[in-house]
Amino acid sequence: MKRIFRISGLILLVFLVHSCKEKEDISQIKDGDGNIYVSVKIGTQDWLVENLKSTSYIDGNAIPLVTDGGAWSTLSTPAYCWYNNNETANKNTYGALYNWYAVNSGKLCPDGWHIQTYDEWQILVSYLGGDNIPGKLKEAGTSHWANPNSGATNSSGFTALPGGQRSEGGLFDFALYNGLWWTSSEISVQEAWGIWIATDLTQVYCSMEDKRQGYSIRCIKDK
Repeated sequence: MKRIFRISGLILLVFLVHSCKEKEDISQIKDGDGNIYVSVKIGTQDWLVENLKSTSYIDGNAIPLVTDGGAWSTLSTPAYCWYNNNETANKNTYGALYNWYAVNSGKLCPDGWHIQTYDEWQILVSYLGGDNIPGKLKEAGTSHWANPNSGATNSSGFTALPGGQRSEGGLFDFALYNGLWWTSSEISVQEAWGIWIATDLTQVYCSMEDKRQGYSIRCIKDK
């Protein structure tokens, strides 16, 4: 921006220089590591379009990384890992896998967001037309899903991906074939509600899962 001054018949141009430092965009959705996410509105809900990939809680404290399968199988405390312990191959596309104890910390999602409850997931499913709607949730094509990726259109914009799981025994399985996500809803001392979608099935499943299992995380915006 510039201003023009006239002094004794001379025109003096004065340029006003603004600071080069950009103000931080406080509307950005950031996790504890500073990763930035985008969201999509589906009915009355706002969802992140990616699985969570943070290695830190939103307060900045580190989430324990557990790579050893035997150690994973005995946990009753929060932990995360990367599928096949391969961060390079899996972080940016599929995100991390977290056990339910990490979910229960209440500190995984960006500020203003949380891990959905079982009831909140049912609201999403109901809005899209019932349990037989995984095609509306799944990323279309086979760039990430294995064939046949039945009925996938991603018409909701949710962009579900098959990140696989780490079992309660510490083994990795189902990458490319299943997307599995935790809810924050507890069933018992040992179990909580999980959600899974498969490449070759045309139904969304909610099932009782061992809290030691490593699943993907999606976050939903607070009301």
